[in-house]
Parts: sequence; C-alpha cells; structure tokens
Amino acid sequence: MRVLISGGRVIDPSIEADGPMDVAVAAGRVVAVAPRNELPSDFAPSRIIDASGLWVFPGLVDLSARLREPGYEYRATLESEMEAAMAGGVTSLVCPPDTEPVLDEPGLVEMLKFKARQLNLAKVYPLGALTTGLKGETLTEMAELTEAGCVGFSQAEEPIMDLRVMAQAMRYARNFNCTVFLRPNEPNLSRGGVAHAGAYAARMGLSGIPVMSETIALNTYFELMRNTGVALHVCRISSAKGVDLVRQAKAEGLPVTCDVAIHHVHLTDMDIGFFDPHAHLIPPLREQRDRDAIRDGLLDGTIDAICSDHTPVDDDAKLLPFAESEAGATGLELLLTLTIKWMREQNVPMHRVVELLCSGPARVIKVQAGSLRAGMPADLCVFNPDQDWLVGSQTLISQGKHTPFNGFPMQGKVVATMVNGNLVYTTLDKTRNKVTAD
Repeated sequence: MRVLISGGRVIDPSIEADGPMDVAVAAGRVVAVAPRNELPSDFAPSRIIDASGLWVFPGLVDLSARLREPGYEYRATLESEMEAAMAGGVTSLVCPPDTEPVLDEPGLVEMLKFKARQLNLAKVYPLGALTTGLKGETLTEMAELTEAGCVGFSQAEEPIMDLRVMAQAMRYARNFNCTVFLRPNEPNLSRGGVAHAGAYAARMGLSGIPVMSETIALNTYFELMRNTGVALHVCRISSAKGVDLVRQAKAEGLPVTCDVAIHHVHLTDMDIGFFDPHAHLIPPLREQRDRDAIRDGLLDGTIDAICSDHTPVDDDAKLLPFAESEAGATGLELLLTLTIKWMREQNVPMHRVVELLCSGPARVIKVQAGSLRAGMPADLCVFNPDQDWLVGSQTLISQGKHTPFNGFPMQGKVVATMVNGNLVYTTLDKTRNKVTAD
C-alpha cells in the first residue's frame, strides 16, 4: 500500500527534519520526507492520513522490555505487550533473556522471534543469555545464538560471581563481535535491599541498596573491558557517580554505551511516599542529585538511550507491603509521553528526544531503525502533543497495570503507529483520514 502522512511536524535529526512535511510510504519503506510539492511526481497514494497539528517521529526503539513469554504468561502475553508497544509508538524492542526457560538456546530464540513475526506488530530483538541458565557458570554458544537472532548477551538481573567466568565471557563475546549488556550491581552489597540506601529509606525502615553497588560493578566492568576489548552496554544507570564513571570511560575511548529507565528521569526515592509498592523498582529510585545528574548525562551524550524498562507485574506480586512486593513497572505506553514531559520541563531540544528514543538505541543494537531516511523500513508513530489523558488501568493496554505514574494526568499521546508500512495502531478520528481507491 502507498500511504501519505500529510501535514504533520516531522522530527528526525538523521535527515535534519523538524517542520511541516509529508511522509511518503510504499512497499513497506519510506519513499521520501519532503513538502508536498517536492515529493516524487509518480507517487500516487492509496491512503492519505491527515497529520496536521500532530508530530511524526521515527518508531521508538526500546532497549529493555520484558514481554513475559515464554514462561510468565499469567503476568502478560506476547500479544498484550506487543499491542501496548504499538500504543506507545515502540516499533522495535529488546527483550532480556530471563524468561522461563531462559533464552540460552537457539531454538528458544527462533521460537520467540517466530511468534512475534506471526503477530505482525513490533519487531522483537532478543538478548541471549551470557551463561547457561543465567547461572554464571558455563558460557552459552554465542555464535549460534547470534545466528538465531540475538543482538547481544546479558545476565538480566542474575550476577556472575566468578570474575574469571566474566572475563572469559567478555573475551568470547569480543571474538564474535557481540555486545554485552550488563546492569551494574555488586550483589554482595545489594542483597536484600529494596530501596536506595539513604536517609529516606533509613527513616522508613527499608533495607538499602547503596550507590557503591553500582560504582564498584562499573569499575570492575571497565577494567575487564580494558583487558578484553569487548563492547559493553551499561543498562539502566541510576546514580550521579555511575553517570560520571561512564562519562570518564567514554572519554578514555572505551567502547561503552549506556541507557537509563524513564522512571529515573522523573522520580526520586521520595516518590516511594507511604510505602507505595508501585515505586518499588530495580535499580531503586535514588536521590534528587542522582536524578539531576542523569538529566545532565542525557543532554551531554553520556547516556545514549532512554528505555521503558517495561516489566509487567501481576496484582498478587505487586499489591503487597513494599519490601515484600515484586520490583517492576509497566512502561511501554508511557515512554514517549514521559520523555516529552521531561523535554517540556527542561526545555530540551526536540532532536535530542529523537536521538535518545530512536536513533541512539538503534545504533546500540546495530539495526535498521530509528530513522525516516528514504529507503528505511517505514516504522513510525504519530503523536498528539495536546491530548490529555489519565494513567490508569482503564487507559493502559498492557496486561501489567502497575506504574509509579498511576493516576497522573499526562499531556500528549501516540495516536497512530506504523510498522513496515502497515498501520497497526490508530485512534485518529476517522474524519481525519481520507482514503482513496487504488
């Protein structure tokens, strides 16, 4: 189908676009992005989508979204979370390997990708397990897992206690030109912790996770990088000291990239409030100075991407006393809206938002995504910057309804999402869409 998205504000720094333009799509790819009178003369659309007053972005690339399949379908299904991704404008997403069974065999990866393709919604890019069963003992067959479709290797939240195994895993990954994804955490310091180890947690009587659990792990990873040459992606940085260590590593020339969860861009440990389990997250929400340092790191390029850290949790596991509840929150449908909220609050350039949500994460996983350049897959979303809505169980499509932003009023919402040229999600008023026959 030939589709014309007409009159929207197209924002894509990869093609130096920020203004009213039309997007021409045919055969699943972007044909051109230009004013109407500059489009190819032979382009005759079979469908015109009126995007006047709306913003048009490349499809979002999310570096951490748990889809809960296989193994945890009682918390969410692949279909429900892919539909949530479409409602959030996320057209490509990376899923960690901590499923059941763990993604440590090619057949499991191929099965997950096949099921995702059958749904014909978002593109799924699995991370393979770094060690068999995520037990931190035996390395997986990274070459075979890469052939099956893995874009990198991770331990999810499971540590590798033996640093000799970690060094061996990094050398192996380097030999196959694979990126290792690790969340910095020294487990001996964070064991049993449920909140940031600070004055607030102490007053609340909550066991703490200190910043040094992050910084000690980062220093260890960077020293191993110097000896192995592996490319490392630091997942969900949470502290000012952690951001500074990543900044120093980049200045040194180490091949390191970094992301942060959208929750940590907005919230602090004070948002736990009166033991609200919705704010029980891993890594924990930290102090205001940490949040401010994260925002600085987003602006100066230290942090390469913002992710949703989408982790659907069911009622039985979430609606418990804070220390007993399961960490995690839904985020796919909030990622773009909350990033725009930060942009408005801090007067952030629009191009930086697109870099952090689209082109930046696409570079991390080395896929063709995050850009509306001619010839690229036609993955994009249309955003209504003025639509007001309330976060809640009735407005979230994800099977996971728990988020620290429950009950918050939001301004701006994705109203249409396209993947490979197919309009897979829309809430646009039908009167805005003009359809003509082929």
